[in-house]
Amino acid sequence: MFYEPAKGHGLPHDPFKAIVAPRPIGWISSLGRDGALNLAPYSFFNALGSNPHLVMFSSEGEKDSVTFAAESGEFVANLVGRDLAEKMNASAVNAPRGVSEFEYAGLTPAPSRLVKPPRVAEAPAALECRVTDILRPKGLDGQESGNVVVVGEVVGVHIDDSMLTDGLFDIVKAGNVARLGYMDYSAVNEIFSMRRPRWKD
Repeated sequence: MFYEPAKGHGLPHDPFKAIVAPRPIGWISSLGRDGALNLAPYSFFNALGSNPHLVMFSSEGEKDSVTFAAESGEFVANLVGRDLAEKMNASAVNAPRGVSEFEYAGLTPAPSRLVKPPRVAEAPAALECRVTDILRPKGLDGQESGNVVVVGEVVGVHIDDSMLTDGLFDIVKAGNVARLGYMDYSAVNEIFSMRRPRWKD
């Protein structure tokens, strides 16, 4: 089949998010100017580069994570391991500002080293970030899409020591959770290696 998104797909559900999958989940903790604490999962999340280490999360609308990151200039991207998937999902609740999703989901806020927002103590890893850009992408019509992209430079990295195997971060042990389409998720339970080919003249 072929379809143009602007004209509809004719399927029971939009397949876009299932096609662009799996998408790692950025479990973003942030702190407002007034001290309000927020924790929310974002499936439009990824790394942008490694020199410097940059990550981004994109919000469909200006939600508390965006507002708080803009106010403080900081956020933490926490990794969702398989054993935290249900608590991550609980933290996605549309709670009023001022309600701590940490408490609601039964999670422990742990102090960060270099930024003010706390990290999720139970997370296999966490990235402390300082905001470098807040972008408002446009569509082809030149109008703002309503999406807000927050880019941050990673200034500190926490790793649960039990997730290291021979000095390597063990993503199978952590069970990194990713978002698929519809209501589906996946967790890493297998890895395989391939070396990039060399061009032969």
